[in-house]
Amino acid sequence: MPHAIVMRTPGGPEVLQLEPATVGAPQPHEVRLRHTAIGVNFHDVYVRSGLYQTLKLPGIPGIEAVGVVQELGSAVTGLRTGDRVAYMTRQYGAYAQERTIAADLLVPLPEGISDGVAASSFLKGLTAQVLVRTVYPVQAGDWVLVHAAAGGVGSLLCQWASQLGARVIGTVGSAEKIALAEAAGCRHVINYREENFVQRVKTLTAGGGVQVAYDSVGKDTFLGSLECLAPCGHLANFGQSSGPIAPIEVSMLFAKSNVLSRASVFQHVRTPALLQRAAIQLFEAMLNGTLHIAPSMEFALADAAAAHTALQARERTQSIVLIP
Repeated sequence: MPHAIVMRTPGGPEVLQLEPATVGAPQPHEVRLRHTAIGVNFHDVYVRSGLYQTLKLPGIPGIEAVGVVQELGSAVTGLRTGDRVAYMTRQYGAYAQERTIAADLLVPLPEGISDGVAASSFLKGLTAQVLVRTVYPVQAGDWVLVHAAAGGVGSLLCQWASQLGARVIGTVGSAEKIALAEAAGCRHVINYREENFVQRVKTLTAGGGVQVAYDSVGKDTFLGSLECLAPCGHLANFGQSSGPIAPIEVSMLFAKSNVLSRASVFQHVRTPALLQRAAIQLFEAMLNGTLHIAPSMEFALADAAAAHTALQARERTQSIVLIP
């Protein structure tokens, strides 16, 4: 019988327990998957802790994984048994050896991209794709500000924007992360704990500001990011790791005719056609060298609690995957 990590109550990593799990036959528009690698994200931590109460308990957490198709529902087309596929879903259930899932959430995984790399970067990579190609399409010569430039999504944004010809300014929170941000393509790196990033950005851009600021930090950086924008510049907020952003007056955008957005990757890939198009662009970027993704730390599925502990450790720089 397959097993899964079942969460029965919010709490610390210890609430993640391996239990037998019944997996039925797929419904007509579903497939049965055997997972080969499972992504571990901060979203999972927030669900486990109870900060996000979006998983019905008892339930199986996890929102992204890679697997092999084992069985097709009667109405499924375009897939075959044995296909390698990747997915992300707001329906949870990824922390499992096997599962059934809607076929239209699955994206075929090309040769040349390993299961572990895909599982650790599918959600992050699609987020980066949405931000640099759709929310604000980066152009050669743009000044681009990326907060948390050494982080999971931040490093992908820096790589992609720099490959598109942008002049990327990254912010980091420690001296140790400067080299990581530089390796990701940042032309300039600011340690925001040691200097005022707003003043430094103004200096670097000769007072002109940046065409786009990608901000996943939220509360601590939002107003500063807004101040860094050029006339008609775009502030793309996509997270709030430092806390929620206080309400603002929309008239704050008027002085420089700025744009503010709060992107949801799930909305940008809400149809199978949009998902497939975004995934194809992501996989092309991974295969042609635009994006370089470091190997992940691997934990057995049974050690999900240890994986969460490692994810929350400040010294960690690698992504984490669970191996069923």
